[in-house]
Amino acid sequence: MQEMLREIPGAQEWIVIQAIDKGWSADRKYYVQDTQGKEWLLRLSDISQYERKRWEFETVKKLDPIEMRMSRPIDFGVCRDGSQVFSLFTWVSGEDARDAIPLLDSEEQYRLGVQAGQYLCKMHSIPAESGFDTWAVYYNSKMDRYIKNYESCGIRLAGAENIIRYMEEHRYLLDERPRSFQHGDYHVGNMVVTPEGELGIIDFNRADSGDPWEEFNRITWDAAISPWFASGRIHGYFQGGEVPDSFFRLMALYIASNQISSIHWAIPFGEQEVEVMLNQAQDVLNWYEGFETHIPNWYKPMPGSS
Repeated sequence: MQEMLREIPGAQEWIVIQAIDKGWSADRKYYVQDTQGKEWLLRLSDISQYERKRWEFETVKKLDPIEMRMSRPIDFGVCRDGSQVFSLFTWVSGEDARDAIPLLDSEEQYRLGVQAGQYLCKMHSIPAESGFDTWAVYYNSKMDRYIKNYESCGIRLAGAENIIRYMEEHRYLLDERPRSFQHGDYHVGNMVVTPEGELGIIDFNRADSGDPWEEFNRITWDAAISPWFASGRIHGYFQGGEVPDSFFRLMALYIASNQISSIHWAIPFGEQEVEVMLNQAQDVLNWYEGFETHIPNWYKPMPGSS
């Protein structure tokens, strides 16, 4: 393996190269350690992904001035005789947040949630590039596609009509929404709890730009393991201030859209993954009382608020 990666600067110093099988990315990922004990994350992609991976690398580098525990881009280039693209990132040591957070008490779960929200707010301070369609044009088109894919996929979700109704009735919320940097897949599955008990953010391979509040579309994974963490994430994002009602309405819209899209998305991954998404959609319908409300029942008001 090391011989195959000889074109990567510094690879001759690597003494551990260990494959990582977690995640949905088509990239091949490796944990790397060098002779000095330094740790890295190596991602390998097909050369056809060169432009996307270069954009991804340069975009995540924009986060360099921000103080947070994250996997930071170090080097980028071509290897394996021009057949692959490599991206090298710092390694964030820690336990998978999905495993670590449920074992903590509610106060610690909440504290880490606040940290997750604060980090996300910092990331959203990075403006999006120019030249995009308005967010409303872009996302309305996306919702149209999601609904069409669901209706044609052959799998039926009990209560889907309530989700689609909420989406249709709240499209107006997309008007005049801003764009910023997005992590692209921000939830506990892409976080670790470090040995010091702090939160680390990993896997920026879905980095994008869009409405900052869309990043709460996957808070469903957070809420499923810890309502305290999920609520803390919202409070941390708003820096302890009042959470606008419009935020909850938009979060519900993005969650509804994400749930409808997830059914069709899961089909290529097999029946088990489809079942996971159907179960999550039922949880979401329960949280929102069939989308008769826009504040999920897992949400816990800020400590000290009335």
